[in-house]
Amino acid sequence: MKRQERAALIMERLQQHYPETPVPLDHSDSFTLLVAVLLSAQCTDKKVNEVTPALFAAGQDPAAMAALSEETILAHIRQLGLARTKARNVKRLAELLLERHGGMVPRSFEQLEALPGVGHKTASVVMAQAFGVPAFPVDTHIHRLAQRWGLSSGKSVVQTEHDLKTLFPKEAWNRLHLQIIFYGREFCTARGCDGTICPLCRELYPRRRTAVIWLKP
Repeated sequence: MKRQERAALIMERLQQHYPETPVPLDHSDSFTLLVAVLLSAQCTDKKVNEVTPALFAAGQDPAAMAALSEETILAHIRQLGLARTKARNVKRLAELLLERHGGMVPRSFEQLEALPGVGHKTASVVMAQAFGVPAFPVDTHIHRLAQRWGLSSGKSVVQTEHDLKTLFPKEAWNRLHLQIIFYGREFCTARGCDGTICPLCRELYPRRRTAVIWLKP
């Protein structure tokens, strides 16, 4: 099966299973989404969602968050990995939003990536999920799945992002990013599938396994 054929099949199967794509991180606006995505580095979305209600109650917008001490922010997110660094970044990020952007989350990759703790992947999530700008955020899991499914041979998430954007229509990027996340968590975990176990892998590589029976979601 050629790469473009794989991409078409994957998009069809993902749409069948996940016609709705809610944002996994709880948030109420672009600012709380930005902070939640920043906090999710090396953490599960579930764990982030456990700590952010209290954090956002104390710092619901850039002004309120900037007014909190770093220690107060740390107390709210101590359960998360890299908590002290994240607390420092969240406070400084809030301050810079006030200083540079009038308390608003900027709507450009360049300005987002200039904020502390905000890399390209975080900026892509915010642009896609808060502002509806086509983006294809690629984390380690999506990177591994793209390789496992024969969509990319990229050695880095940057190359994988480029390959996925080339294969899939631009209007599908934001939806597909979430659909791949949902599928990976449910069927094709980073370490739980060797490329022959989950339904989609077995359909892509039928010679490795017996025929696949897809159950309706």
